[in-house]
Amino acid sequence: MIKKGTVCLLIWCFLLYLPIDSMYGKEQVTFPISGQAAILMEQESGRVLYGKNEHQSLKIASITKIMTAILAIESGKLDETVLVSKHAEGTEGSSLYLVSGEKMKLEDLVYGLMMRSGNDAAIAIAEHVGGSVDGFVYLMNEKAKEIGMSNTLFRNPHGLDTHDDHLSSAYDMAILTQYAMTNETFQTISSTKKYRSQGEHVRVFHNKNRLLTEKYDYSTGGKTGYTKLAKRTLVSTASKDGLNLITVTLNDPNDWDDHMNLFNWGFKQFKLHTLIEAGPLNVRADAFYEDHLTVKHPLVYPLSENEKTAIKPKLELKAPPKEGFTNEELQHPVGKMMFVANGEELESTPLYYEEGEKEEKRSFLQTIRQLFTVVIGAGTT
Repeated sequence: MIKKGTVCLLIWCFLLYLPIDSMYGKEQVTFPISGQAAILMEQESGRVLYGKNEHQSLKIASITKIMTAILAIESGKLDETVLVSKHAEGTEGSSLYLVSGEKMKLEDLVYGLMMRSGNDAAIAIAEHVGGSVDGFVYLMNEKAKEIGMSNTLFRNPHGLDTHDDHLSSAYDMAILTQYAMTNETFQTISSTKKYRSQGEHVRVFHNKNRLLTEKYDYSTGGKTGYTKLAKRTLVSTASKDGLNLITVTLNDPNDWDDHMNLFNWGFKQFKLHTLIEAGPLNVRADAFYEDHLTVKHPLVYPLSENEKTAIKPKLELKAPPKEGFTNEELQHPVGKMMFVANGEELESTPLYYEEGEKEEKRSFLQTIRQLFTVVIGAGTT
């Protein structure tokens, strides 16, 4: 058993020193947001750049269908043919006008679900993938728990006002979208403007998301929603210069403009920066660790121009074991490199111990360059 003491070290602090406010985004937005709840999130890191009541559980209407779509995609059944039931045919609200007994590919139903918000498609998908609507709703809530949607309860696959407790939050819907956007098939469906179905009843779908089709050049997709109780809800994604953003608004009468304003602010205010490169980590630490620490993946994080020079790295390591690490222990992190500001950890990356010969002693200038790379990143993306 390794004793878990820690060795905390600020790495050459003279390279960096400025205060930072982790809620920087909220303080700097000067334009009004009409929604009852709203969030702007950077897609890769999940950093919340702006939030307004983002954890409040509210009705969400048809943005529910993001969960329905990703579960259908992950089922591996997109090429299967779905037999439309009488239950699906009779679903109220937005519709693909499916007919009982009609056969349609699951993939086509998912396109109709996302692009035309077909409630009948949602029921047909749920019955085929989950065996029943109740079975599918169980899968929805299990997935919600898996990805950390702690203020969410799904009661149906379409978002209609069938239950008072069918609720989620702007933050939960953002992390659901973040999760879904890691799937290339979901990305393709969400960003499609026009689609033609196959089969006996050919349908042509035009996407209802006006940010994607006419209003916003950087839009990459999303999902609209509306019910009488939820009012207007909207999830949208956008990408510019390698920065991918997610915006969610709930009960927002001015959602198109709010989303565009938040995206424009986010793209202007934040850029992605490489805080630390993958590879050997060269820092002044205990002699046991010197020349043996490594980072497996680069750490990229969105920062404002002021924040870029404000962040401070902090090293945390396990106390060196007397007998060295076992092979099993070498498979796990021996510490982490944190990036902190005002005493708050913004992001971190695990550190691993690599055995081997120590490298030849580096010159002073080489050491300075390695430390500089750790602190602010050798390059920015």
